[in-house]
Amino acid sequence: MNEPATPTEATSATSCAQLATEHFFRHESARLVATLAGQFGAQRLQWVEDVVQEALVRALQTWPYRGVPDNPAAWLTQTARHLALDQLRREQRWDERQEGISAEQARWMAVPVEETAWDEAHLRDDTLRLMFVCCHPQLSAEAQIALALRTLCGLSPAEIAAAFVTTEAAISKRLVRARARIRELELPFELPEAHELPQRLEAVLASLYLLFNEGYKASSGEHLVRADLCHEAIRLAGLLVTHPATGLPQCHALLALMLLSASRLPARTDEAGDILRLHEQDRSLWDQALIHRGIQHLQLSARGEALSEYHLEAGIAACHCTASTHAATDWARILTLYDQLVLLTSSPVVALNRAIAVGRVQGAQSGLDALAAVKGLDTYLSLHAARGAFAAELGQHQTAATHYCRALALAALPSERRFFESRIADCEAAAGTN
Repeated sequence: MNEPATPTEATSATSCAQLATEHFFRHESARLVATLAGQFGAQRLQWVEDVVQEALVRALQTWPYRGVPDNPAAWLTQTARHLALDQLRREQRWDERQEGISAEQARWMAVPVEETAWDEAHLRDDTLRLMFVCCHPQLSAEAQIALALRTLCGLSPAEIAAAFVTTEAAISKRLVRARARIRELELPFELPEAHELPQRLEAVLASLYLLFNEGYKASSGEHLVRADLCHEAIRLAGLLVTHPATGLPQCHALLALMLLSASRLPARTDEAGDILRLHEQDRSLWDQALIHRGIQHLQLSARGEALSEYHLEAGIAACHCTASTHAATDWARILTLYDQLVLLTSSPVVALNRAIAVGRVQGAQSGLDALAAVKGLDTYLSLHAARGAFAAELGQHQTAATHYCRALALAALPSERRFFESRIADCEAAAGTN
């Protein structure tokens, strides 16, 4: 006879189940939404999201007490399907749809939980399929990307707002309008013809780019890096480059950028999870296999005459990854690439990054002057952090402390707050010794 669990053991089991549920909430919700939307139609997108949310709530209520199932993904999929069918049975049109839905249910239950691979003619990954549906040309470009990030990537309106450098309220309104437009147009969950894919590709790439960025430097939560988001973006970009209709130079360029940036993830934080600046990182921890793959895709991106933002950003990432030391970084080359990049985009964030490169090439004062010309980023943490760093280099410690205080007020992550508190303390100590 099994001994009853002690209070400590029960608490530990409950905690483990809660952690597992949270893990699957982040990793499986997007897959479930994509799968169910494919089965019930993109016009039911909001309803599908509600069903998936309810399935995850059931897991949170059940797993801590009954234990995590052997195949959690299958459990969530089956639960979500049953919930969806139960809701459909309560609809007025159930009688006329019952025969078709029952047949569909039998087909769904036969489909393996694991994601299906592509072949050369079709996009068979549910997440990527729905991403192309979300990026319908009859939706605005901003709505396409916001919808893809929310529905398929699981980012919150606040996280999407950080990516767009706008307000959470603006993103929420954008999402409501996008879902309403999908219902109005009755958009089917079907992939466009191959020749139609390129016109939706730009928004898909932008969504993957922003998904990766949120993983590389999270805008909320407890952790600075969310490697799972980075690797999901890489996975989807990797599928794109294998498809004949989307294996274009800009796709290879974006994948190269992601791989080169992801190679530095193991060295981006210390043991406490606090950020390590580029010159502080242990380069022996950089993933050389990812760097090699990134360089390969950067070379593949050189086919043709098109030059995208991703080409230039991947070139900048390559400069960092191929430098043996921080001092050996080719900042002049990086500045040249940023000069080209600002001609392609009006993004103030690009202007900010270019200003930092100016400071590395021409000195801290030139960097501050370039930062002063950047507009529209008064509430952007990195602007004040860069100002603080350049001021500190010039020995303007009190001014640097003021900039770091502005950054601290905007910091959302515990590791960011600790970082700026440390910088402020250093500046105040240096100012006191002068």
